[in-house]
Amino acid sequence: MKTSDRLHALPAQLRLVADVLRLPRARLRFERAVNPELVERTHALFTSPHPRCKLVRFKSLGVALLDLRAYRDSAAYLQAVGRKDYAGYQSRRARAHGYRVAEIDRNHYVDDIHRINTSLAQRQGRPMDPAYAARAEHFVAVDGFRYYGVLDKDGRLAAYCDLGIYGDFAATDHLLGYKTSDGLMYLLLADIACRLIDEGQLNYLMYDTYLGALPGLREFKKKLGFAPYRVRYSIY
Repeated sequence: MKTSDRLHALPAQLRLVADVLRLPRARLRFERAVNPELVERTHALFTSPHPRCKLVRFKSLGVALLDLRAYRDSAAYLQAVGRKDYAGYQSRRARAHGYRVAEIDRNHYVDDIHRINTSLAQRQGRPMDPAYAARAEHFVAVDGFRYYGVLDKDGRLAAYCDLGIYGDFAATDHLLGYKTSDGLMYLLLADIACRLIDEGQLNYLMYDTYLGALPGLREFKKKLGFAPYRVRYSIY
């Protein structure tokens, strides 16, 4: 890059640094008791150097978190995200179309999951990982994970989320669904948030990061109540 180009890019870089410094901070706790191997592996991943910036940890800046403690109950959360086009509104639309959320045994939906995984060649402007093209013959449930699905009025799977619980927080893992305008992805994540809020056992729900996400995905997270944080981790 030429010196003139570097100087031209400097204001944007300085704004990014300023934005990062203004982010609220959160401390997330890993607990080995959940599943020692899973927790230690995930902690190592989240605290490893970022592949594009070795000076920061992989999941430390701009992490998309929903503070579950901010809501008295699920009704308070849905009210907070209830304005038009936000998660509460979109969830009501999805339910009106006959969708519902349930914990699922993925082995009952092997073909449905494969159809969802192969329904689009690209997502968020990127080609799908080739691994999604392979049809799984059998799924093994992992200790510390819950598996949620959105079912349509005929009982077919329309979206799914593998949710890892690692300590005082949960994080989305695989999260995929058909591309529709029915609000089913809002329904899926809002319903998960509601369940966690009412259980009262966790502090945060994580949905990857804001950094690197396209504007549409950042807006989607915002409408679900997620916000970007600077995160530090501990492990016990």
